[in-house]
Amino acid sequence: MQKSALIRTPWAAGLGLALAGCAVGPNYREPAPAAPVAWSAPLPHGGAVGSLDAWWAQFDDPLVARLVAMAEADSPSLAKAWANIEKARATLVSARADGLPTLTGGSSITRSKQQILPGSETTSSTRSGELDASWEIDLFGKVRRTTEAARALVGARVSDWHDTRVSLAAEVADTYVEYRGCAQLADAYERELQSETQTEQATASLVRAGFKSPSDGALARAGTADTRSTLVSQRGQCELLVKSLVNLTGSDEAQLRALLVMGDGHLPQPAMLAVESVPAQVLRQRPDLASLERQVAAASADIGVAQADLYPSLSLSGSISVSASNSTRPATGWSLGPSLSIPIFNGGSRRAAVKSAYASYAVALADYRQGVRDAVKEVEQALVNLDSTDRRAADAATADDEYRRYFLATEKSWRAGRETLLTLEEARRSALSAEVQRITLQRDRVAYWIALYKALGGGWAPDSPAQPPTAALPASPTNKPWSAS
Repeated sequence: MQKSALIRTPWAAGLGLALAGCAVGPNYREPAPAAPVAWSAPLPHGGAVGSLDAWWAQFDDPLVARLVAMAEADSPSLAKAWANIEKARATLVSARADGLPTLTGGSSITRSKQQILPGSETTSSTRSGELDASWEIDLFGKVRRTTEAARALVGARVSDWHDTRVSLAAEVADTYVEYRGCAQLADAYERELQSETQTEQATASLVRAGFKSPSDGALARAGTADTRSTLVSQRGQCELLVKSLVNLTGSDEAQLRALLVMGDGHLPQPAMLAVESVPAQVLRQRPDLASLERQVAAASADIGVAQADLYPSLSLSGSISVSASNSTRPATGWSLGPSLSIPIFNGGSRRAAVKSAYASYAVALADYRQGVRDAVKEVEQALVNLDSTDRRAADAATADDEYRRYFLATEKSWRAGRETLLTLEEARRSALSAEVQRITLQRDRVAYWIALYKALGGGWAPDSPAQPPTAALPASPTNKPWSAS
């Protein structure tokens, strides 16, 4: 652009600077979670003091924490969540860059030879260089809203990483507890099989001696076969749980089995913790809800991005060029001026984009509200299950002890010939059923604690940083995480 034309348009640059502080679209306000004022279900321990921080390290079995650490060290889910964080951070860097001037440069050199007369030729060199600059003035805040949305999505991806970590820890701990419970059930069936095998052998001797009928022998063999089948099935379930732990931890199966044989095989017992009486405080501990809230913030900013497209856009551009050769003097040229783009007709597509952005915001807000309801439900259900298992624990233990005494007394009477084999087998089944119920109840109680840990956020706190995976990462140009926050 010529200098005279530039003088006639200073108002355009001034207008751009004056409007640079304007940003269309709604200013985001965090939605208040619609939570009840108090929990309806009874609180465990009457609200005894405890901590959710690294709850998996607070079990009386150190193998829980070790398995969780192994899973975190090489988790594809955590690696994927971290990659999503870096992707969101890169998007934020790009969004910020759109509001800054851009400068590009280029240069060239050319050598040429020209024959003027036979035997006479000249060689010349031509050199040129150019700098181009451009800057889109953020008249109506499109760049700022885009950056705002990108920043919110970074927060959402960080919260997703924490939610993945909480879920991974809960799944590892739950699978390990289930394995220990499965092994205890297998031991119970193993002991019962040994007892039934002895009864079958004793019954066979009595049948051969003519003191018992052949039907008693058939009943004894049937009971032994049934228990043996149940034991094989139970052991199969334990093997499946081992495979699940191998999958979750990414460890060598032989190494994992060596770890599992450590200890006395008891069900790991969790530490006590406090459950806040105000649900709204608990809900702020959930990383999944934090992620949903950040999605709402990003959707709100996207409305401003769409609305900014309804208005004119202003950009400044300029260039400087220099060229010279052996036979000419250096020549310099430059240009500088604004460019204004005004949307006149687009078939309603830009207004449709605004409506779509509002609809996306409504979807994100609905997802957040539903997430709050689901979180309240999960906590309430975990509290109810815990209260139920606690209330049943004493009765289950009493039933186990008394049925076992009844069986032993019946077995003694059977050996003395005062009870039938049918009565003995009924007493045996009752005793085994009571023992299975007690073990299952103990296992479920620990599982409900884990569910409560997860429902309460699993020890996550707002603004907690995410950690890159310790396993090897693919090579990148910088081999460093993005520095944007």
